[in-house]
Amino acid sequence: MRRTTLRLDGALLSEAKRIAAESGTTLTAVIENALRESFARRRRVRVSSKVAFTTYGGRGPRPGVDLDNTAALLEWMESGDGAR
Repeated sequence: MRRTTLRLDGALLSEAKRIAAESGTTLTAVIENALRESFARRRRVRVSSKVAFTTYGGRGPRPGVDLDNTAALLEWMESGDGAR
């Protein structure tokens, strides 16, 4: 274990101290757990699978529609082609 100095927002530090006191643990343990949870959440987001879009009619999106390019998709929808 290593020692380090952190500068924390006062409100954040107060809340961490309150949580430590309520749970009967140390401030260090509260901060370590918060970091572990944050890192685990970041890993889950990175590992998440791609979303499969359901299309009807069995032919997929119309030619020229790229569902991964939201700017182009919005432009296509606003052009009036999306209404058909």
